[in-house]
Amino acid sequence: MAAISVPPRPYDATAVRPGWADLPADLRAAITARLGARVSWAGTAGGGFTRGFAGVLQTVAGDRVFVKAASLVDQRHLSDWYAREAAITAVLPAGLAVARPRWTLTAAGYHVICLDAIDGRMPGLPWAPAELAATLDAYATAAAALRQPPVELAALGVPRLADLARADLAWWTELAAGRETLPEIPAVARHRLPELAALEARLPGYADRPSMIHGDLRVDNVLLDRAGVAWLCDWTWLCYGPPWFDLASLLVTAYASGLDADALFATHPAGLDAPADGLDAALAALSGYWLVRAAAGSDTGSPHIRAHQRWSAQTALDWLAERQGWR
Repeated sequence: MAAISVPPRPYDATAVRPGWADLPADLRAAITARLGARVSWAGTAGGGFTRGFAGVLQTVAGDRVFVKAASLVDQRHLSDWYAREAAITAVLPAGLAVARPRWTLTAAGYHVICLDAIDGRMPGLPWAPAELAATLDAYATAAAALRQPPVELAALGVPRLADLARADLAWWTELAAGRETLPEIPAVARHRLPELAALEARLPGYADRPSMIHGDLRVDNVLLDRAGVAWLCDWTWLCYGPPWFDLASLLVTAYASGLDADALFATHPAGLDAPADGLDAALAALSGYWLVRAAAGSDTGSPHIRAHQRWSAQTALDWLAERQGWR
């Protein structure tokens, strides 16, 4: 198991977003009209790596909602993501701990989605075992519900992780072939490019599954409510794939927390049908993606994203190196 490591900035303090008062007056008026009552309190979400508005609004009537808004001109990719999130969460299977959409709105050049507000907080790092257990339980329920996806989800044109892996998660292959500029590589992987590329190359074949997965499962996409129930958020990247890939992504921070991530993976329902080297393939692919992205220079979203990607890459590589006996 790893020594405890925490990211360079807490996950609940990575966002740089506009506040409610910073939004255009016409947009605030349109949202207020849709809510049906004046906003008496607004809190901005501290987590995340985009610059879209995201926060809890409370009205004078006592209603609490979670609202996201992005410009259709300057943040078109983000407004598209929000629209997709609303479409997906509207038809996820019943019984999942997921914030459901109430309405969507296009006004003043922005796209807005309104979801149920979850009275909760993001888990802290290092993980408290009880909070991680609650999150793993929530994912077990979600993974089971998505093993045979409902037709409503299939109708949305969900992508396949196998295709995404070939297009966006094959960076060790590119680095080994000299087709990508070599970033600063952690010492544990510096002379392992062929092995990393070989592991990464197995993921597309393993990922071609009829089940659906969250696609971006990590600590900052989890909220714990007052009863200790974990809610899974930000479903924009839903795709066809094996649930053990989500599990691997989530457990990178468990490894960084000094927990037995191998045992957690092996005993979780989502990991039971993983190939013997499936976890290694996932860690190789994720670490290569994070490492290359971390070296990509400034980003239009959060100024903290590159440091987080670097830390995530290092952690995933450390876990993989331990499993491979590279130390």
